[in-house]
Amino acid sequence: MSDKQTRTYEELLAEGATVPTGGWDFSWFEGRATEERPSWGYATALAGRLGEAGAALDIQTGGGEVLHFALAHAARRPALTAATEGWPPNVAQATARLRPHGVTVVDSPEDAPLPFTDATFDLVTARHPVQAPWHEIARVLRPGGTYFAQHVGPHSAYEVVEFFLGTQPGEQREARHPDRERRAAEAAGLETVGVRAERLRMEFHDIAAVVHFLRKVIWMVPGFTVEEYGPRLRALHERLEADGAFVAHSTRHLFELRKPR
Repeated sequence: MSDKQTRTYEELLAEGATVPTGGWDFSWFEGRATEERPSWGYATALAGRLGEAGAALDIQTGGGEVLHFALAHAARRPALTAATEGWPPNVAQATARLRPHGVTVVDSPEDAPLPFTDATFDLVTARHPVQAPWHEIARVLRPGGTYFAQHVGPHSAYEVVEFFLGTQPGEQREARHPDRERRAAEAAGLETVGVRAERLRMEFHDIAAVVHFLRKVIWMVPGFTVEEYGPRLRALHERLEADGAFVAHSTRHLFELRKPR
């Protein structure tokens, strides 16, 4: 019998509630939760794009994990690379991780104007931005420049969301639909080169993984705390004990957009 199987509900709950949540490193979930990855391999594809760019900006970089990987595997690095992040613990992580690659990390809230002059970059990138600032992206891109990003799609992991919050209204479920985001990007002056979307299987195997996930991805169940959702957490723990896994599905889409010349 594994250590996880012998641990009590209270011990698992406490662990999930105390694991640090900084950055976008999900290695802690190994053996406790799984998620399929999109077939396009964003980090590797990003490395290829960076190898062709002269000036690149990664927005809402988190702890800089994806940009770090891509720069390490790029055939060459852009002459200028910058990144933005608005959450202080992530700013510190990203700065430490990306400084050796010559990246300037700027502390900038996600809802603030991008702190760069017009037409500075020929490549703007993002992995899972909370909200893409389309007009700002268009403004800082050079004519002919590209926005290349992987976004979270509509009703992603909504099996988890609705377990805690109940059925969500249709407007909320469709808020991140790629067609809606594409129209907003085009309204800001960008042209669509390509959009790909996939639905991917997720599995949670213990309640600690669920708690950590909801603490880390804070927009799933806004204001989540172990105390407030105690009864639902207990019910989900019992379901996990009986079934072995809680299955959900994430959605992702890949954008390639261009600023007209």
